[in-house]
Amino acid sequence: MKLKLIVAALSVSLVACVSTDDTAQSSSKTSTTPMAVLTPVINVESISDNKIITLEQIMADPDWFGRAPESWYWGDDSNTVFYKQKQLGNPLRDLFVQHLDSNKAAQQVGLAKQHIFADSDAKQNSARSHEIYSFKGNVFVKNIANKSVKQVTYTSATESNAMFLTNGNIAYRVGNIFYAHNLATGQVVELANLKMSEKPKNVEEAASYLAKEQHKLISYIALQQRNSKLKEQQKADLEKQNDTITTTKYYFGKDNRVSHASLSPAGDKLLVSIAAAKSSRDKSDIMPNYITKDGVIAAEKVRARIANNRQYKEELFFIDLSKGEKSALSYETLPDFDMDVLADVKRENYAREGKKYTSKNKARNIHLMQMWHPVKWNSDGSQVALMLEAWDNKTRWLATVDFSNEKLINQHKLHDDAWINYSLNEFDWAGNDALYYLSEESGYSHLYHKVLNNKAEQLTSGKFEVSNVTLTQDQQRFIFKANKKHPGIYEIYQVDLAKNFTALTDLGGKNDYSLSPDESKLLIEHSSLTMPPELYVKTLASNTPAMQITHTVSAQFKAMPWSAPSIVAIPSSNQKEPIYSRVYLPTNYDTKSDKNRAVMFTHGAGYLQNSHLGWSGYFREFMFHSMLVQQGYVVIDMDYRASAGYGRDWRTSIYRHMGKVEVEDMRDGVNWVVENANVDPKRVGTYGGSYGGFLTLMSMFTAPDLFESGSAIRLVSDWAYYNHGYTANILNTPEDDAIAYERSSPIYFAQGLEKPLLINAPMVDDNVFFEDTVRLVQRLIELEKQDFETAIYPVEPHGFVQPSSWLNEYRRIYKLFENTL
Repeated sequence: MKLKLIVAALSVSLVACVSTDDTAQSSSKTSTTPMAVLTPVINVESISDNKIITLEQIMADPDWFGRAPESWYWGDDSNTVFYKQKQLGNPLRDLFVQHLDSNKAAQQVGLAKQHIFADSDAKQNSARSHEIYSFKGNVFVKNIANKSVKQVTYTSATESNAMFLTNGNIAYRVGNIFYAHNLATGQVVELANLKMSEKPKNVEEAASYLAKEQHKLISYIALQQRNSKLKEQQKADLEKQNDTITTTKYYFGKDNRVSHASLSPAGDKLLVSIAAAKSSRDKSDIMPNYITKDGVIAAEKVRARIANNRQYKEELFFIDLSKGEKSALSYETLPDFDMDVLADVKRENYAREGKKYTSKNKARNIHLMQMWHPVKWNSDGSQVALMLEAWDNKTRWLATVDFSNEKLINQHKLHDDAWINYSLNEFDWAGNDALYYLSEESGYSHLYHKVLNNKAEQLTSGKFEVSNVTLTQDQQRFIFKANKKHPGIYEIYQVDLAKNFTALTDLGGKNDYSLSPDESKLLIEHSSLTMPPELYVKTLASNTPAMQITHTVSAQFKAMPWSAPSIVAIPSSNQKEPIYSRVYLPTNYDTKSDKNRAVMFTHGAGYLQNSHLGWSGYFREFMFHSMLVQQGYVVIDMDYRASAGYGRDWRTSIYRHMGKVEVEDMRDGVNWVVENANVDPKRVGTYGGSYGGFLTLMSMFTAPDLFESGSAIRLVSDWAYYNHGYTANILNTPEDDAIAYERSSPIYFAQGLEKPLLINAPMVDDNVFFEDTVRLVQRLIELEKQDFETAIYPVEPHGFVQPSSWLNEYRRIYKLFENTL
């Protein structure tokens, strides 16, 4: 039997082979060569070694197979590369520098010199002659030409947000106080002190009858009142007549906190976002930790549950520092700021209870988008752009500020009846009067350019996702990452304002990048299906291949007979787009007289892509799957609907009903391996963690015929107990949409369990609480279910750490499959 591989148009095939060559070019050739049939691929150089893959090796400390470069960045001379690397056998990281013009190995940067090279997030002045950055709470300025470094502050305070001002001074922030610093004179000037308290009141005149009589009858009280007025007047006169006195305090009321504050490059304006200081968590939001250093059970404080129904909003203020004036910015100028976006949802939930919902417009809770830099100033500080979103997750606004009229100006509104993506929201200035931004309005994340108050122009288009945008210094070209040639291959591209589109890399696999300061090179983190990430440098002006500059993968790892999965576009029986999946095949899978066993792995997070052609974050699972293949199993790993990388509709297909369409896709996956990989439909098991654990439960509870057994790891059993940020996007809140929670939570379907279930639960999981497991187990007990087991891991968080825990967990999973399949 020959197995046809379906990719994109379902007519060509894509097989990713293992390569032990260290060059990315070799890897890309083996990863993207079209093949007529789907064939099992292993590390051919290791066949003769007869190496047996063992759980003990797979689950050992991952240092054994290599310590990949982390937190990599360019040196400011565009000829050096810095990266961190984990130390062998402990969690500490060292900083290394690689000189591109030297054949020598990378050199470790000593602790005494790390402040000199801690400029990965440095900001340059307009002349690009100097850069400023913070290191361990102090501010440093570097002369780029001669590489001299000057330490500007030397304090125990934490100076942050260091920047150059347009007048040549620098500025930084200490807590809620902003300072300007003249490097020539050394003078430090306080620009603003944001006070979370009420403004002090002036001396008040007696108001009540008793107070007035007291002032009239008791001379001492009258004297004290007079003296207080005199002191107050003298202080006011001093501040008015003596310009050495700071008068930069701005009051925002007690019980508030600064959510975000951003200083203009001109140093004359400050944008401030204020929120209530009240914690989102309740006193009951705790997690018991049983294994502690003092032997006493600790009640760890943890996040709030979405069932708490937290409401959140921010107030925006603009401070004119030159005038000392503070003004509130209303959201009422934003389109649909008061739209009842949940009217249909509430109407459905009310109707279930026999009630009628009446829709009314009401100001929505709005705040700055929760991203690294939701406020961006243009280079001269004359304009500011903000990315705002509604707490109901349905609308985002890209707005600027009309400072003269003290109001927000909407530049772009993106609405989604499901939810706005929490990623792919990049934006910035392209010159002083134009913006660029990403938007999913076409169905995929694409790049747009907009001159202020004009119509936006879409620069990229197609069925692919754009991210990681870099604007070049001439402000005419954009460099970005995209999966244009295949959903699972991420290359680096360039587009200009005339929409000329150019591929800058053709490496295959998965690639992330950083543009060198002189824009002549790309620093690339490249990986393939069977090779962990390494760093490469690509010179843009030549056709020479990218040069590999790190070699961190161990010889032991390269010598192992890993199985390279093929990326298969499995046809869907429910919608037109295929379901991209990793398929691992044993040798002679299609000629065996006995049908094959199969295991389906389900990735976590929901919105995550695992069926790409790069190295997976699920590297232990990749090795486990290779072990299973070595023992004759077929393994499939699907990017079910809701996964990342496939556009907006794929992402939002789970809105208000998690666990339905994903299980439909899982059924298509099982049917495909049965029809194409000689698999016995009665010998298929499944496992997954986090969202994958949730889907293990949903598939076994709602489709009990699909799998013979399953293991749910760090599972979600009831979404009402998960966090707000993730869950409210997809299911709204329990108060507004109980229907969505009840049909999406496995605990409501536990009566459907018919096959063996293994539950693996970490107990100090502050992401998905152990409580989810406890409640589900109690439910299964009350339903008199017998065919389930629970393994607990007392010291493990959501992502296991200890090799002994990993080994124990996967021994149990392996035993489950061996006993049931």
